[in-house]
Amino acid sequence: MNLIKNIALATAALAVFGPASAMAAPDGAVEAVVAGTTIGKGLAAMGAGLAVLGGGIGIGLVGKGALESIARQPEASGTIGTNMILAAALIEGATLFAIVVGLLA
Repeated sequence: MNLIKNIALATAALAVFGPASAMAAPDGAVEAVVAGTTIGKGLAAMGAGLAVLGGGIGIGLVGKGALESIARQPEASGTIGTNMILAAALIEGATLFAIVVGLLA
C-alpha cells in the first residue's frame, strides 16, 4: 500500500511541476505558452501511460486466471486457452484505443 501511495505522490508532483519546468526558458524568462495547453498535453501523456499500465495488469490477470483454470481442469485447456486469447485481444484493443485518444488529446 505504501508503494502505491508513493507512486501516486510522484505522479502528482510530475503533473504539477513538470509543465512549469517545461515552460521555463534558458535565460530565466517565461515563454508565452498557455499553461492549460502544456498541462493538458502532460495529462494526456500520463493518461496514455496509465492505459498501458491498466492493460498490462488486465492481460496479466487474464493469463493468471487461465493458468489456474488449466491447472484445475487440464482437459479444458483448449477452450480456456481460446477464451484467454480472445479476452487478451479485447483488452489490448481497448488499451490501444485509449493510448491513441490520449496522445491525440
